[in-house]
Amino acid sequence: MDIPILSLLLLFPLIGAVVTFLMGKNPKMAKISALVFSAIPLVLSLFMLTEYVQTAGGYQFEESFSWIETLGIQYMLGVDGISVPMVFLSTLLVFLAVIFSWDTDHRTHQYMALLLVLELGVLGVFMALDYFLFYIFWEVVLIPMYFLISVWGGPRRSYAAIKFFIYTHIASLAMLLGIFALYFEAESINGYYSFSMQEINAVSPLFGLTFQIVVFGALFFGFAVKMPSFPFHTWLPDAHVEAPTAGSVLLAGLLLKMGSYGIIRVALPALPDGAHEWQWVMVILAILSIVYGAIMCIGQKDLKKMVAYSSISHMGIVMLGFATFTEIGLAAGVFQMFSHGLITAVLFMMCGVVQHKAGTRNIPRLGGLAAKMPFAATFMMIGFLASLGLPGMVGFVPEFSVFTATFDAFGWLLLIPVCSVALTAAYYIWAMQRTLFGPLTTQVDTEHLHDLYWFETLPLAVLSGLIILFGMFPALVLDYIRPAVGTVLGLLGGI
Repeated sequence: MDIPILSLLLLFPLIGAVVTFLMGKNPKMAKISALVFSAIPLVLSLFMLTEYVQTAGGYQFEESFSWIETLGIQYMLGVDGISVPMVFLSTLLVFLAVIFSWDTDHRTHQYMALLLVLELGVLGVFMALDYFLFYIFWEVVLIPMYFLISVWGGPRRSYAAIKFFIYTHIASLAMLLGIFALYFEAESINGYYSFSMQEINAVSPLFGLTFQIVVFGALFFGFAVKMPSFPFHTWLPDAHVEAPTAGSVLLAGLLLKMGSYGIIRVALPALPDGAHEWQWVMVILAILSIVYGAIMCIGQKDLKKMVAYSSISHMGIVMLGFATFTEIGLAAGVFQMFSHGLITAVLFMMCGVVQHKAGTRNIPRLGGLAAKMPFAATFMMIGFLASLGLPGMVGFVPEFSVFTATFDAFGWLLLIPVCSVALTAAYYIWAMQRTLFGPLTTQVDTEHLHDLYWFETLPLAVLSGLIILFGMFPALVLDYIRPAVGTVLGLLGGI
């Protein structure tokens, strides 16, 4: 490609963040600026999807030039079938988050600019092929999310923001140590310094077993905290509950995916022998996350906290798929990342809608909302049913495929995580019954209780349509994923 499409994907959010920030005295223009500069990356990502050759395998749209030659640091970008769906998801969710936040009136220019900075960092993580560049973008993401929570969050926003920053930054430092270990170990084999993921992966079979076990542990810790996996999850419910709605959408839809993406992009290909030694740790933590998250959901009274704990459970399914080290498991894990991003965006948007219109997210205080808010109730039901894995919606195929791969790899151990399906159905249907149906309670703020505005309807309608589209035609996503997963599996020695 003559067009540096990946660099443009990074450039427009950066320019947009600066332009939007400078519109301090004109909130309306700040919103329009953010909308335009988030729409352009979405269009570029759609163009990339159409130009991407699914059967080619390997990285495409590659861009590379030497940045700090003496240290082997390069500006190197590229996408494959694992990162292409995540790039599209990132541009889509940021664009819809900007629209959904149209009624933001507190420091609007800063709020919108931070959403664009967040998009810049997430896209960089999904496209970087140089470990140094990967780490820079990884850290960039922390800054806007910290401020989104601490400035526009709920009553305990300062506590939640600091807890989020401490947890994820400590995890980032562990990941950085792992990256430097790979860098120096590869130099001892190659004879020259390079942060290139492809060059390090090429010599990874020559790394010693002890080295691989130790470094995989450091990288896995960094990524597991970000997912987050049990028992490193405690920052997530606080961050979600206090974050503004758009912050929760992007936190669940994109930031959690950075952790699982790091496992399949960095940890597994670079340290295949270490991955095999850690396999059972991955399996155990995945199953604990799945079951623990589902059990915690049943006991939640706050609608948003329930959805937050459901994310822990569903990201556990991603890790379980990866831990099978099979083609179907890896592909289903990546598909689950994509599907979870769409579904949780709907769920957190609806949590925001309920809070703003009913005056509370406390499930026992709600009831009868469907009669007053039929469109909102429809979208909430779509999100709930998709998240519990209803056939025909995007959540079903990846979950079913992960469980199939788990049975092939570990046999009847599947009985433990599969119990979460019943628990998930229980907490969603129970929450749906108490929130949407029955009589309207006297504890609901009926004065502000009305159906969706246009800027709420549009993002929810787009996401709901995609949930059904990709649920009915999963090959639209899986055809991108499968060839790239085969490459990872080859490095793991699976094929």
